[in-house]
Amino acid sequence: MGDQRVDNALTALVEILVPSLNDEDAASLDERRDDALALAKDILETHPKSNVVPDVNHIADVIKRKLQLNRDRDSERADRVSDLLPRLLEQPVLNHKWAILSLLNEMADVDVGADASAPNGHRPRGGSSHDRGPASLNTSSQEQGRPRAPENSLNTNALLQMPTRETRPSRDRGDVGRRNRSRNEPAVTAPDIHQQDEPEVMNMEKPTEATLLHDLPFTLQGLSSTYLPFSSRSTLDLPPSLPLPVISLLHTLAEPSLLYRVLSDFVESRDEGLVGQSLRSAIGLELRSYLGLIATLEGEIRRAIAIINPDEPRGGIGKAGVTLKRCVVWTREATMGLRLMSLMAEEAKSRKGGQLITMIHSFSSSHGDPFVAAFAERMLTKVTRPFYDMLRQWIYNGELSDPYHEFFVHEPSPHHDGSAPIDPRRAPAASVWEDKYKMEENMIPSIVTEEFARKVFLIGKSLNFIRYSCGDSTWVEAYCKDASRELHYGDTATLETSIDKAYKTTMARLIDLMDNKFQLFEHLRALKKYLLLGQGDFIALLMESLASNLDRPAGSQQRHTLTAQLEYAIRGSNAQYDSPEVLRRLDARLLDLSHGETGWDVFTLEYKVDAPVDVVITAWASKEYLVVFNFLWRIKRVEFALGSTWRRCMTGARGVLATIDDSQSKDWKHARCCIAEMIHFVNQLQYYILFEVIEASWDQLQAAITKPGATLDDLIEAHTTYLKAITHKGLLGSARSSVPGSRDDTFFTSQLHHILKTMLAYKDVVDGLYSFSVAEFTRRQEQNARHETNTLKVRRGLADEDDLRSASPNPTAAKNLLKPSSNSITRAESPFPISTGALAATTAADSTDAILSALRLRLSELSKDFRSRVNVLLGDLMVQPDADMKFLGVVMNFND
Repeated sequence: MGDQRVDNALTALVEILVPSLNDEDAASLDERRDDALALAKDILETHPKSNVVPDVNHIADVIKRKLQLNRDRDSERADRVSDLLPRLLEQPVLNHKWAILSLLNEMADVDVGADASAPNGHRPRGGSSHDRGPASLNTSSQEQGRPRAPENSLNTNALLQMPTRETRPSRDRGDVGRRNRSRNEPAVTAPDIHQQDEPEVMNMEKPTEATLLHDLPFTLQGLSSTYLPFSSRSTLDLPPSLPLPVISLLHTLAEPSLLYRVLSDFVESRDEGLVGQSLRSAIGLELRSYLGLIATLEGEIRRAIAIINPDEPRGGIGKAGVTLKRCVVWTREATMGLRLMSLMAEEAKSRKGGQLITMIHSFSSSHGDPFVAAFAERMLTKVTRPFYDMLRQWIYNGELSDPYHEFFVHEPSPHHDGSAPIDPRRAPAASVWEDKYKMEENMIPSIVTEEFARKVFLIGKSLNFIRYSCGDSTWVEAYCKDASRELHYGDTATLETSIDKAYKTTMARLIDLMDNKFQLFEHLRALKKYLLLGQGDFIALLMESLASNLDRPAGSQQRHTLTAQLEYAIRGSNAQYDSPEVLRRLDARLLDLSHGETGWDVFTLEYKVDAPVDVVITAWASKEYLVVFNFLWRIKRVEFALGSTWRRCMTGARGVLATIDDSQSKDWKHARCCIAEMIHFVNQLQYYILFEVIEASWDQLQAAITKPGATLDDLIEAHTTYLKAITHKGLLGSARSSVPGSRDDTFFTSQLHHILKTMLAYKDVVDGLYSFSVAEFTRRQEQNARHETNTLKVRRGLADEDDLRSASPNPTAAKNLLKPSSNSITRAESPFPISTGALAATTAADSTDAILSALRLRLSELSKDFRSRVNVLLGDLMVQPDADMKFLGVVMNFND
């Protein structure tokens, strides 16, 4: 409907402005009117968009001033228009009042019956553009303006002399300066009058300003002309015979010409990047606007040259309203824009993606010139479109659409080492989360903050993880359908709101999946109960049932036996009430065997996790759990062994050990004191690790993972901190000894390992001492029983020689009791009355004393070694910066 109205209006206008000539047939009239109508449509379609802000009051003031100037010649018309103008502005049904007044103002400058060569060199359409003031040009500011389209477009004489379709040159603005045409073709076709005057101008030795103005539109488009040729891509030759002021003006006008050539080459070049291509497109649009300015400027130049009077000074160029100086003023902003785009094009050669956006944004954010800042903002609106398209795909789909690596999120090559590519749906969850996508900080554009970029990175990575690792692509697609929206530069509030909403929604969904669907928190509690010895009754029953098996060599251990004992410990403790999913993952296994090791050294528990839980409980975390379990299991074993020995000693003190002699009683007193110290040490160590370290760290982990707004990265970091706190504060981390020397005990782990070995060795020696005491007690009991029996036989006369020997304190005297007196020398008469039985008894006594001495020596050495190592450990703990570790040194000190 709108196009039909325009066609009807143009047809009616052409019928009025193109009357029939004398003796002209209808066919010729129709042909002229068709040509005029085609020209009018061509002018409307190719007319550059005006930069003037529609201001009704301004155009009304312009008309009023013009009426004041013309009041002397036509006062009646001026009064009438002054009366009608306020009535027009008050009409509510008119929507385009500014356009109506602007058209009337333009029509007022057209004098149908006037001749182009009016006297005194003045145009009959209201004077020169210089005299008409600011209304004669489309201005972008109050002080200086750009030339507009030719004002004689609706001139009746011009339409009467309309050329035919075969001879009329094309006025398509898109053809002006088109880059794919031949450089030898003129960019703008000059009027016929120029073609007639051109030979005369070329014969002049010194070009006039009018001649230079004629060549200026070609030069501004980077095309060579008669007097302003380009000798190379970056060189413009100026006529040497011109005066210095004109040379200075041409130097200024040469800058946009050369910049246009450089930028044209840049736009035609190829770039392996979407942002770079977008920059070239934006520069191309600006160059087309620049060509529109040149087309408008050309129209002004053509109109000015048409009214030049050769009889006046300088050909009357000053009164024509277009001079080289004015062209400099009109192209000043365009030159600044070209200069700025040239800087961008030069910097774009070494930048891409976010770096390129940052470079352009620096002109907007840190440049003091408002024109530069506004120009850069306009460029950013077009250049950032590929970036926001990639951003939209990332935060709503979780997919990285970045074929040229321009986004600040990149995907490392999965087979850079030569291996086959990894399917993210089958890869370990930890590798998918940690290694599939990385964030490059140097590619983050300055239009977003680092915190904003981190949120964007987490959103996309979480969506990708939900889609492939958690198998919840349905939710991702529904979320994308509901939340997806267009993103563009400048809408900061909407962008931040979208990102915050997407961040909260995605993180909440991911944490919900990890908690409810994959039972992450339940697995963490199970690891604490079974691998960190939190389930006390289960651990005690397991150790008691495995003790006899684990005392044997490591090579004789059978895994099915260990598994059966594990099942027995589960059924016999509160562990049986845990979920089957948790108990299914608990297993017993053997570590790598070494020569001379026992079952205690190779037995361990294992808790198996799979994807996507292994993104939190990683392989490193599983190894740390294994290290902590082995350490706690060793401490538990020492506690179990010392407890067994202590119970035996306490039971024996009321039985076997109550009858020992004074020498062994002293040994047992020292042994019980040392065992009590060891038990105190082990109990304090266990309490510290289980309660002060593990329980305190567990509370911190619970607070971190239940915090509102927690992300999966927060869970991973909290779990890592939890394990590091256990290994460091649990004396599994390295800490240099404060005592210098040649000792190898430079780590708490090594020190505790030697201390525990010393405890086990001392326990074995105490068991040996107990066995020795029991054997000695048994020997004495047997000897006393035998002595009583033989004594009874002697009294009854039934004793033989052996009975008498055993019943009598002196074996020789007992033997004499059985023999009659004789003159021969007997053993009783010998000065050394030693019998064979006495010699055997003496040898047994010596062997017993040797064993006892060896036990005493070994007990003394182990107790001294234990105390010295504990003193070194306490000294190291006292210099630790952690208050809990210092307190451990205090509670471990048996003397305190």
